[in-house]
Amino acid sequence: MTAALLEDAVALAKEAAPRAILGLTGPPAAGKSTLATHLVDEVNRRLGPDTAAYLPMDGFHLSNLQLQRMGRQNRKGAPDTFDVHGYVALLHRVTGVVEHDIYVPSYDRTLHEPIAARLVVAPETKLVITEGNYLASDESVWREVRKFLRALWYIETADEVRESRLAERQITGGRNHDEAWAWVESNDRPNGEVVKKTRDNCTRVVVPGTITPAP
Repeated sequence: MTAALLEDAVALAKEAAPRAILGLTGPPAAGKSTLATHLVDEVNRRLGPDTAAYLPMDGFHLSNLQLQRMGRQNRKGAPDTFDVHGYVALLHRVTGVVEHDIYVPSYDRTLHEPIAARLVVAPETKLVITEGNYLASDESVWREVRKFLRALWYIETADEVRESRLAERQITGGRNHDEAWAWVESNDRPNGEVVKKTRDNCTRVVVPGTITPAP
């Protein structure tokens, strides 16, 4: 499966003018970031450095300060806890002809905060791979995302596997076992149910198989 996905990603990079955006979506901890970074690395190995670049939706998490201001810190990861306007604006920028580096934010799971300008889309980049929970959403501004995507793949992983990964993620981040599972049940699980309803908006369904998500 991974080889076939890589061939399709390489084909997108080769045909892109000026560049194409491939979207990966699916519920939390489905393996989106692992697949995205794997494809970026392999496309660059095959076609040359900076041919592909990574643009994670999670870089547009609102800061903890803003979530506290909004009273939404206990629902971090829900659709309204992202700067979707900023995300859409950046997708629009990278689809055009640009003669300078475009800087891209990412999310730090140690700091639990977005970090500005951690990644970059170079002028010579032909394929940008973006991933996140809500790329297929029909909600408000989120539905604008699909305008910029050449293809949108849904990553499907069993709920029990995802939730085990999510709990481990919370434990790694400092919560104890009970706190981790309370967070999964009250926050990650509802977010995942929202995402699963968007599956039919995608152009392909991918079952990762043996792909192991990064911690």
